[in-house]
Amino acid sequence: MVEFFTKAAFCFLIAFGVVLGGAMLAAMGSAFLMTPPKEKMLQVAGNLKIWALVAAVGGTIDPIRVIESHMSEGYLSPAMQQIGYILFAYLGAHMGTELIQWMSRNGG
Repeated sequence: MVEFFTKAAFCFLIAFGVVLGGAMLAAMGSAFLMTPPKEKMLQVAGNLKIWALVAAVGGTIDPIRVIESHMSEGYLSPAMQQIGYILFAYLGAHMGTELIQWMSRNGG
């Protein structure tokens, strides 16, 4: 059980970091190129959300295969773990996007 929560926490933090880091770097690049960083941050955060989820759960189709193969054989525990990892990664990506939106509203 500890292993599940450890991996779930990493999924959350990786997805959160991908969105937050990508949006912040896009804002820096936007500032260097003399374009409005606020709009670019919001655009990139929205575009990176799904890719952050993919990166956090492994970057391949393997988690979906695990769910499919275990559920078709009647083993629900490994499939539920993979679904949990995906949910934690989604939560991290969503919270990263929400943080970027909040910073954009309050930062200027």
